[in-house]
Amino acid sequence: MKTLILTACLVTGCILPTTMIAKNKTVELRIIETSDVHGSFFPYDYVSRKPQRGTLARVSSYVNRLRRQYGEALVLLDNGDILQGQPVSYFSNYVDTTETNIAAQVMNYLSYDAATVGNHDIETGHKVYDQWINDVNCPMLGANIINTQTDNPYLKPYTIIERQGVKIAVLGMITPAIPNWLPEKLWSGLRFEEMVETARHWVEAIRQQEKPDVIIGLFHSGKEGGITTEAYCEDASQKVAQEVPGFDLIFFGHDHQKHNSRVAGPDGREVLLLDPSNNATHVADATIRLTQRHGQWCIEGKEGQLYDVTHEETDSSFIQHFQPYIKKLEQFADMPIGRCTHRVGVEDAFFGNSAFNDFILNLQLQLTGADISFNAPLSLHSFLPEGEIRMSDMFNLYKYENQLYVMRLTGEEIRRHLEMSYDLWVNTMKSPDDHLLLFDDTKGDGQRLGFKNLLFNFDSAAGIDYEVDVTKPDGQKVTILKMSNGQPFDKDKWYKVAINSYRGNGGGELLTRGAGIPQDSLESRIIYRTPRDQRYYLTEAIRKMGTIDPKPNHNWRFVPEAWTRAAAQRDRKILFGK
Repeated sequence: MKTLILTACLVTGCILPTTMIAKNKTVELRIIETSDVHGSFFPYDYVSRKPQRGTLARVSSYVNRLRRQYGEALVLLDNGDILQGQPVSYFSNYVDTTETNIAAQVMNYLSYDAATVGNHDIETGHKVYDQWINDVNCPMLGANIINTQTDNPYLKPYTIIERQGVKIAVLGMITPAIPNWLPEKLWSGLRFEEMVETARHWVEAIRQQEKPDVIIGLFHSGKEGGITTEAYCEDASQKVAQEVPGFDLIFFGHDHQKHNSRVAGPDGREVLLLDPSNNATHVADATIRLTQRHGQWCIEGKEGQLYDVTHEETDSSFIQHFQPYIKKLEQFADMPIGRCTHRVGVEDAFFGNSAFNDFILNLQLQLTGADISFNAPLSLHSFLPEGEIRMSDMFNLYKYENQLYVMRLTGEEIRRHLEMSYDLWVNTMKSPDDHLLLFDDTKGDGQRLGFKNLLFNFDSAAGIDYEVDVTKPDGQKVTILKMSNGQPFDKDKWYKVAINSYRGNGGGELLTRGAGIPQDSLESRIIYRTPRDQRYYLTEAIRKMGTIDPKPNHNWRFVPEAWTRAAAQRDRKILFGK
């Protein structure tokens, strides 16, 4: 009978009637996850130059309060994408490189118990992330990041955390879609394996070798969807929960979407799924209650919440500790770059030609000598101010540390690339009263912001004149009229195209699924790549010009204008409230 009870306890997650557990030892664990912090360490946004709502300075206050309550029963985890986002990250990664990376300093100050690596951490390159991994005091996890020389995980696949006699296994993984976004030199010597089978292998090993009481997944991969190939899914956290037996709780991230749900695992065990979104505005907060019976810990219950830390006071001790670094950061952010004759905002880029987007497109042409240039808006609210341009403004002009490529594309591939972009971007209008833009109920999604699709995949072009007929079906909207220099455009001719490295490596699938170029052929199409990130070259160009006066190119438009002008005005109010 005792054996039957223990077996049932293991299979069901040990949920027992209160009459059976009243006299047994109980423990309550509190487990906190941050994810996709993106450099949001201090309570000031050095890009917008406004107070920042979230940040680890407020997370620190919340964690300190819980530690006073729970003591060692509190576990703190981070889920990657912490090395990129704010000027503080760029400053620490590439400018002030003699000091310990600020991300490592902050993680060590907060005493994280384990962490994973995100795709934007890999984006910084081996020199940066290898040093950061070495400087962080807690175990850095990555079961599916494989060293190609040894065929073993490059990082620890999992770690064991013991709290009040409870043995907790934390298995870490990253989205395997890295090669679709980043050039190989950034992840040389590594490969990224599919998540479900990796999890199946390691959970079995953990259960046999460690015999843990709780198994937690810590995955830098979204809930579901994203890039899906025959080899892997970009966002597979829910798939792992549903197909791999053994998990009690899975913390995830990467997709910047708040999420709190429960799913049934293949063994009947209920798996709690939590995602706190991005920029340290929320934390994923789980409570697990366990009871010990006959020497076996059994999970009595578990709850999860997404706690809003924006209401927390900033931790004054945290700020005081990092004040010397903050002063250095402020000097970097305030560095003058040039001047702008008028405010230049990204808002127009969603409705047609835009001085903001065209300024980037034109600089890409000037920097590379390419024939055609592609670029997409990277946020809804970026702008360059009238008057002095400072270093912090350059993170508004260009958000990511992408390189700039020149690729060989045929005229037809260019058209098909744009077709997919506009299919993602605009609605197929059936009447003058329809939306111009392809909206969906995604305002809570930090990467879609009300659009059906990811706005950083909305490429437009310079170097060609074209029209986008929004009454035509998908795949038939774009008509390229001519080169902007007056020469004919030839669908069979090879052109040099300036494009960022994210797109050039397959990001957004505009070159693969859109233009029809096989993923393994993209590398052979690259004929030039900049040694440094694109923001660096944009900054140097503005320094050289001194004063800039960006104007739209007026090389493309939505048609029929009798419909699209009014629709654009309506949709602008939806996006921007004006």
